Amino acid sequence: MKKLRNYMIGIEQGDPVLFSDFEDGGEMWTGRGQRERRRRISFQEPFRSPPSVQASISLWDMDATTVIRADISTETVTPDGFDLVFRTWGDTRVARVRVSWTAIGEMADAEDWELY
Repeated sequence: MKKLRNYMIGIEQGDPVLFSDFEDGGEMWTGRGQRERRRRISFQEPFRSPPSVQASISLWDMDATTVIRADISTETVTPDGFDLVFRTWGDTRVARVRVSWTAIGEMADAEDWELY
């Protein structure tokens, strides 16, 4: 459990298109086997420490003739940002994906002191 010890709580959200491989014949649409797409997300302001980040697929455009396999996660969470990671495998064909995310954590306050 993450316990917040600060009254300055920040919440930031986004909903970027992670990729659109159908238009240009990218590997998510034309490839097979293990595939991964990453996107670094930078926060508008840094958090005081790494925030909690929740991500979910808000749009998926998949080929209906193959099995749908998808994994979405967040990695390398820092006070400044994180990586959105989408993975698929097998014969799954993914045309495009949009991912909604929310970060919640402590923010720095002008009254905070850094002694060392």
